[in-house]
Amino acid sequence: MNKIKFFLFAALMSANSYAADADYSQPIAITSDNNETSIKENVSVYTENVEIRQGSLNIKADRLEINASAGKGNEVFITTGNPVRYSQLLDGDVPVNARAAEIRYDLASRTLTLSGNAELSQSGSQVQAAVIRYNIETQQISAESGEQKKRVTTIFTPENKENP
Repeated sequence: MNKIKFFLFAALMSANSYAADADYSQPIAITSDNNETSIKENVSVYTENVEIRQGSLNIKADRLEINASAGKGNEVFITTGNPVRYSQLLDGDVPVNARAAEIRYDLASRTLTLSGNAELSQSGSQVQAAVIRYNIETQQISAESGEQKKRVTTIFTPENKENP
C-alpha cells in the first residue's frame, strides 16, 4: 500500500515543483465581510467572503477561524465553505488547486488537511477522497476514504506530445 501511495505522489507531483519560497516570506493578508477577535483566547473568526493570501497562495471560504494560542508562526487556520477553494503557483508557474468542505492550514508544518469531498489537482492529474493531507513544501500527499468509506480516486492525465 505504501508503494502505491509513493507512486501516486511521484506521478501526481513533479520532482521540481515546489511552492515558491517567496510565498512563505510574504505576509498573510485576510479579507472578509465580518471579523470577531478574542484577544484573551487568541482566536479570530472571519465570516462571509473570506479570502486568505500569502504570495501566490490563495484560499477562499465562507468562514475562517484562526487559533493563535500556540504562538506566532504556529497558527492554525480552519476554513469552511461550500466548498473552500485553494490555489497556489509552484515554481515554474505550475498551478495546484484544491477544494473541500473544510480546509485546515497548519502554518508551522505548511500542511493542508482537506476534509469532505476533497479534491486536489495539478498538471491535469487529480486525487479525490474523503480526506487529503497535502504538505505544500514537500509536495507529499496522503489520501483516505474516511468514515463513509468513499474510495480514493486518482486520475492521471497523459502528457501530450507533439508528433514529429
